[in-house]
Amino acid sequence: MSKGLKSIVANIKYIIHLILIPYFCEMISSMKKIILSVTLLLSFLVAACQQSVNNGKSVNEKVSIEQFEKLLVEKNNAIILDVRTPEEFAAGHVKGAVNLNIYDAGFKDGLAKLDKAKPVLVYCKAGSRSSDAANQMKEMGFGEVYNFGGGMLAWSNAEKPMVRKSDVPQAKGLSEESYLKLVAEKPLVLVDFHAVWCGPCKKLAPILANIVEKEGGRLTLIKLDSDENPALMKAKQIQGIPYLELYKDGKLIWKNMGFTDEATILSQLK
Repeated sequence: MSKGLKSIVANIKYIIHLILIPYFCEMISSMKKIILSVTLLLSFLVAACQQSVNNGKSVNEKVSIEQFEKLLVEKNNAIILDVRTPEEFAAGHVKGAVNLNIYDAGFKDGLAKLDKAKPVLVYCKAGSRSSDAANQMKEMGFGEVYNFGGGMLAWSNAEKPMVRKSDVPQAKGLSEESYLKLVAEKPLVLVDFHAVWCGPCKKLAPILANIVEKEGGRLTLIKLDSDENPALMKAKQIQGIPYLELYKDGKLIWKNMGFTDEATILSQLK
């Protein structure tokens, strides 16, 4: 290689080392900073979006009487929804509640008119109908739905304030004293606390009838409507229906709240 060519090559190397390499290094450094900044920005946006999603997620929650009372205070813009019959509503309801009968054909249309952006505190007598209503509202896109599981049974038993229409006669039914006399009249007595609107009660009814038939007169079945015996329900602190009590010679030997099968009941009669 000639001296002239060597000189040109040396100059090119010098220029590369002196100018181009630092320039490209600076470019790479700048790109790294840009990439890091973009990454941090994207991370922030993702976190913000996630927070927004979490804050706006739908709520369909079953709550206790204590939680329900707390929500009544905290959620002061909430819709308080009573899904019982108009007759039940008139006999006593939570202050500020609106009534939509879940058995009405237009129940869903009524729900659709409610503000889905507002929290909804829903209740019934014992929690079954309100649970169905809460599930329907979830499917319809309501954001916050709280189902008071104890319902008006728990509310009444805890002696919480209720609004009643003055022209509606208040049912009393059996007193606790009369009840204890009634269950002591026969050697073996099964009491069924039920209601005409209660789905599990309707499911249990033929099972109880079949058991009575199988026992061939040994077992006496007493059916008591919970709506017609509020004083007795309160005195016995019954929180839900169907509710069964089994008495032998006037002494309580077994009780069960909620639906149960025939085999379970028969096992208690042995």
